[in-house]
Amino acid sequence: MTTTTDAPARRAPNPTVRIVGVALLLAVIVGAFVVPLVFDVSLPTRVQDGLTLAISVLIESMPFVMIGVILAIVVQVWLPPDLIGRVLPKRAWPRRLALSCLGILIPVCECGNVPFARGLLRRGVSPADTLTFLLAAPIVNPIVIVTTHAAFGWDSGILIARLIGGLVIANLIGWLFSRHPDPQRLLTERFRIETETEECATGSRTRRSLVQAIIELRAVMPALIIGSALAGAVQVVVPRDVLVAVGANPALSLVAMAALAIVVALCSNVDAFFALSLASAFTPGSIVVFLLVGPLVDVKMLALMRTTFTVRTLALITALVLGIAFLFGIGVNLLV
Repeated sequence: MTTTTDAPARRAPNPTVRIVGVALLLAVIVGAFVVPLVFDVSLPTRVQDGLTLAISVLIESMPFVMIGVILAIVVQVWLPPDLIGRVLPKRAWPRRLALSCLGILIPVCECGNVPFARGLLRRGVSPADTLTFLLAAPIVNPIVIVTTHAAFGWDSGILIARLIGGLVIANLIGWLFSRHPDPQRLLTERFRIETETEECATGSRTRRSLVQAIIELRAVMPALIIGSALAGAVQVVVPRDVLVAVGANPALSLVAMAALAIVVALCSNVDAFFALSLASAFTPGSIVVFLLVGPLVDVKMLALMRTTFTVRTLALITALVLGIAFLFGIGVNLLV
């Protein structure tokens, strides 16, 4: 990995400042939610709804983030350094396909996959290959498959379209980014500096595990809190009845459900049941778009991925996910 001699001068602000800022934000969110209950003070309805939604997203995501952090520590500290390289296929396409199917063995949603993906990067897995895992895992994991089947069964091919679409999106984006002339530029400078610093870390495995846990939580938790706050705020600002009003239009319904998926920021383990509540008003293709877009590029996921990938990378990923998801949605609408 390339060493940047002037990196310290361009580092992000002091981590302590970020932690304090996020702690204050969390305190405001929780305080605004709890104070009305304790002191019988009423907040405006939309503010209260936004706070409730933000805290719901945060609480829903936390267990999976912790599982992801634990898995990341296992990969970075406890597994033999060359194990991943020995297990994965050497050829590019089979290797990315194997990584895209790795989510079958990891029953966590997109929130927990980000820390795990960071661990893969630190173990030498390329950014393109890591993206292949990161984009497929939230859709092919066993809990998501079970809940999607429980919601829709085999009706309209929604489950099959979701699984195939997730694998196609992940592998196509992984292939496109593998063509990048300088793959490390897909990553933020902060993450590259942290990785170079951690390569020099010494001490027992227990100590290194604790250090790594602090590093991952310090990186992921601020993004999770900010992403949850954005999800809550956007949901009370964007009128959902406007989105539902266009649900019957084959073209507009795709756009509406993509926008809804980005806004509501539901965990991929439960988003199928939310989509089921809208199935009578929206086309099957638009439901597929919702189930593909939400786990990959909702506001919470983008905030988490921003801890590792540059804004330009995320913008391109978002455009590709939306484009491919629309193609699958159109295909489902034509076939059903």
